[in-house]
Amino acid sequence: MNIDTTTARPFKVLGIQQVAIGGTSKERLRALWVDQLGLEVTGTFRSERENVDEDICSMGRGSFKVEVDLMEPIDPNGKPAVHATPLNHIGVWIDDLPAAVQWLTANGVRFAPGGIRKGAAGHDICFMHPKGNEEFPIGGEGVLIELVQAPPDVIAALGAAP
Repeated sequence: MNIDTTTARPFKVLGIQQVAIGGTSKERLRALWVDQLGLEVTGTFRSERENVDEDICSMGRGSFKVEVDLMEPIDPNGKPAVHATPLNHIGVWIDDLPAAVQWLTANGVRFAPGGIRKGAAGHDICFMHPKGNEEFPIGGEGVLIELVQAPPDVIAALGAAP
């Protein structure tokens, strides 16, 4: 694949939206992240399709809030294995998700199946695959990366030029 990095990038990565941490027990994850470190549980998410039962926590406030997802598998032998790597994935705010996906795909980035869809926190999301392949040689080099459409307040807070 011919990768064209001369074309202007039509999107901007604004900051970290989330960090997802997997384990075999949300109870043990909560003991550290909520009970000891003081993160606030702001919601829950359960998906048989994604084999995940998670507590959605947060640190920070307003546009600078970072989501921390504490995840355990519904079926420890099922896929995806959200607990197989303790740092399951990292999410980054994107100012224009459809433009980002289109441009990155055209430039050889591999995306995981599922396309753009609503995520656990209600934002449009998609995942960059942790590994490239022959058709799309650029992947996350072992890290699953979630691209998250930033809402207007986050774009205003984080998207301003320095």
